[in-house]
Amino acid sequence: METPNVFGTEGNMDKLEGYYFSALFSGCFLLSSVLFSKVTREQRDPYMDEIFHIPQAQQYCQGRFHQGKHRVTKRGPALSNPIFTLVTSEDIAESASHTPIQRCQREISDQNKVLIIPQRPTISQQGPDRWSLSRITISWDPMITTLPGLYLTSVGIVKPAAWLFGWSGSVVCSSGMLRFINLLFSLGNLYMFYLILCRIHTKVPASRRILCTLTLYLFPTLYFFTFLYYTDPGSTFFVLFTYIMCLYGNHKSAALLGFCALCFRQTNIIWIAFCAGNIIAEKVMEAWRTQLKKNDEKPSSKKSSLETVEAFKFLLHYLLSPQNVLTLVLLTWPYILLVLCFLGFMVVNGGIVVGDRSNHEACLHFPQLFYFFSFTLVFSFPIFTSIHKITAFVKSVCRHPLLYGSLACISVFLIWRFTYVHQYLLADNRHYPFYVWKNIFQRHELVKYALVPGYLFAGWSFVDALKNKSALWLLMFFVCVLFATVPQKLMEFRYFILPYLLFRLNTSIPSTRKLLLELALYVIVNIVTFYLFLNKAFHWPDSEETQRFMW
Repeated sequence: METPNVFGTEGNMDKLEGYYFSALFSGCFLLSSVLFSKVTREQRDPYMDEIFHIPQAQQYCQGRFHQGKHRVTKRGPALSNPIFTLVTSEDIAESASHTPIQRCQREISDQNKVLIIPQRPTISQQGPDRWSLSRITISWDPMITTLPGLYLTSVGIVKPAAWLFGWSGSVVCSSGMLRFINLLFSLGNLYMFYLILCRIHTKVPASRRILCTLTLYLFPTLYFFTFLYYTDPGSTFFVLFTYIMCLYGNHKSAALLGFCALCFRQTNIIWIAFCAGNIIAEKVMEAWRTQLKKNDEKPSSKKSSLETVEAFKFLLHYLLSPQNVLTLVLLTWPYILLVLCFLGFMVVNGGIVVGDRSNHEACLHFPQLFYFFSFTLVFSFPIFTSIHKITAFVKSVCRHPLLYGSLACISVFLIWRFTYVHQYLLADNRHYPFYVWKNIFQRHELVKYALVPGYLFAGWSFVDALKNKSALWLLMFFVCVLFATVPQKLMEFRYFILPYLLFRLNTSIPSTRKLLLELALYVIVNIVTFYLFLNKAFHWPDSEETQRFMW
């Protein structure tokens, strides 16, 4: 008698989907725990931005949330050799606008250009600012630019665990314990990926959904920060949690989770607006399909420029009706309320950043959109790049030469007029963008213009991958990506994590072969990334601290 093959049919796979996902979840936890142990042993001390995040979380862990004061003041740390100049002001609005000025301690010459290396402080040199308003003083490191969601969540997890297991002393809120919080968030992200894929791609076989879940979990830029105490895993978790609640129609819960996402990173307000836009696009397209059915018309399976124009005409007509607007407001009021509260916060705070504003200034950096399209193309090329796709793009250019010519001219103008180079991009040789900029963009002044055809192909691939979505959804998502990338002066791949993941979650799940190729790409990139981080440490000539390569 032959043994039945449980993998022989997708029907069997679907029945066992829960078991296979449980095995995947356990395997990912085991793999990440082993890697976590290795990273923590090699890099015990806080590294990079952890020198700000970990001491702040440890203050909260010790219960130092506020102290009683009666006036608004700002005091810097008493340092014998301070590396930050702090400005004191009695006026909270004025003092909020002043930020630390970094002293540059190192200059290097490269290709006849002088690059400045800003020296980051060590933990022993760090001291919190204390902002007092009325009777409450909040201790806060001025170099931290995000709200304290990560620290509050960490305390809420670590403190009960310490009481339950009897931990005490240096174990509670140690660097390793705080980093472990992000390992838990990464597992939460794994579950969120799976739930969203199951909700959006209901007709896709279970095997491909699970494989796609694993691939997204190992997405290199996000997976790396699973092992450091950064805001990215927690921020991603709450945004994805907000999105899945939105997809299931639990909009009040989604708005509450969106508030949690804002406490991790203020720019997540964009993805809260994305959830509201998702509802609006779905409602308007539903009304449009109803209108077409009344007129005995059928929507085209392939989007054309004419169909897109008609869709936007219908949108304008739809929004002219007060009854329709009221319906949309009633559907999205939790998100609207949250956005209004956030706007109030920005007015009171005097901007979106709560700490060091000098190095986080908003600007119209339009080439960031091109960098994001290129980033997306690189990490999804096993799925969306092929000879067939390149041929289709060339045919599209031949059919619409005026359109692509205009886009190319606009791109050249935007690159010429709106390219900004942040000092960290030129100076900090620990980050991969430093080498991308140095080895590509700095080779010649014309390189940034020569890349325009590649940007056009990357943008076309981005839109083509989302062809299963409506024109209104595409417009809404593109606007959100625009707001998430363009205002950032610094080219940093971490800023692309959420827009890329939402892009991948909403594209069609490809064949198993392509998913395996994508998974292989991610595994190889992760291996190289962790090998460089763990084994290729280096030292700056004027510093004894160990430096490591990272995203």
